[in-house]
Amino acid sequence: MSRKVVRSSKFRHVFGQGLKADQCYDDIRISQMTWDSNFCTVNPKFVAMIVDASGGGSFIVLPLSKTGRIDMSYPTVCGHTGPVLDIEFCPHNDNIIASGSEDCSVMIWEIPEGGLTSPLSEPVVKLEGHSKRVGILSWHPTAHNVLMTAGCDNVLILWNVARGQEMVRMDTVHTDLIYSACWNRDGSQILTACKDKTLRVLDPRKGTVITEKEKPHEGSRPVRALFVSDNKILSTGFSRMSERQVALWDPNRFGEPLTLQELDTSSGVLLPFFDPDTGIVFLCGKGDTSIRYFEITDEAPFVHYLSMYSGKESQKGMGYMPKRGLEVNKCEIARFYKLHDRKCEPVVMTVPRKVGMKQLREALEALTKTVNDLQPKQQ
Repeated sequence: MSRKVVRSSKFRHVFGQGLKADQCYDDIRISQMTWDSNFCTVNPKFVAMIVDASGGGSFIVLPLSKTGRIDMSYPTVCGHTGPVLDIEFCPHNDNIIASGSEDCSVMIWEIPEGGLTSPLSEPVVKLEGHSKRVGILSWHPTAHNVLMTAGCDNVLILWNVARGQEMVRMDTVHTDLIYSACWNRDGSQILTACKDKTLRVLDPRKGTVITEKEKPHEGSRPVRALFVSDNKILSTGFSRMSERQVALWDPNRFGEPLTLQELDTSSGVLLPFFDPDTGIVFLCGKGDTSIRYFEITDEAPFVHYLSMYSGKESQKGMGYMPKRGLEVNKCEIARFYKLHDRKCEPVVMTVPRKVGMKQLREALEALTKTVNDLQPKQQ
């Protein structure tokens, strides 16, 4: 019998660790909105979080080094007249951030080096084209100044941010509320999940549907989807019995999923984050205390459960650090910024270093020598 019991993987021992209290961001009034966005965005310079504000919407932007208790009077970005629903840093300029709001507008802000010293109420650009609140933002991964927005008017718009103009407007594709929208890795396709229970792959240049899948999950609760390796699609949703599910699809053969796994019966929407370098997808449930992670491979069952990080408090939102902001010399493969009611806690995912047999032998020899030296010599 030479059958393998445990699948070999470099990432089987990935473990998560929450940082100590003095490395967290404390005393922040995280937004109480029930919207299903991340509420947090990070890059190697700043961490930004949507906060509660009276008389409009605002978010706070902190330099990564500004840990500890944050003063109540710390300046915020506060130009929206309605609550902020989603924020995202530009991948090409760490000082540029976009925000979408209930006031139907999208605003582009420039954060000064070192962070804010006074409240910021004047955006660099204001984008107006939606007739209802804007809840989804996504910057193009490779092209400068291209932003995708989706609103509760079932409209998806691609903007030229530099000119403040619409480039493509898709207002007849979706028949209901858009739950999620994201680019593939090179920005040549868009993937959306909609309340009409359909996943759609779109051509952003023509504004047309390339392929679609009805009822990827039978349940009526929100579905999230994103592109993973080889342009496959990973979706999270709910079964008819309200069990949370994760599924992997090949958009060229959209009939049946490559795999569909049931996870648990919690009610929180699963926010997926994918790392293309390691092939690991992290699932963070809103209201959960845990982050599950899976490895995606070319062999069945394609989505392999690795492990789970469990914290003490439930998460209201989650920021995901881009790869260039990680400390790779400490074997860090991912870092999350987990929002609690009143604070933001960084959670670091690391792979333990493999100890070679030579180092192990040397350590044992050194230990044996120490023990022998400590023993009393016989007369």
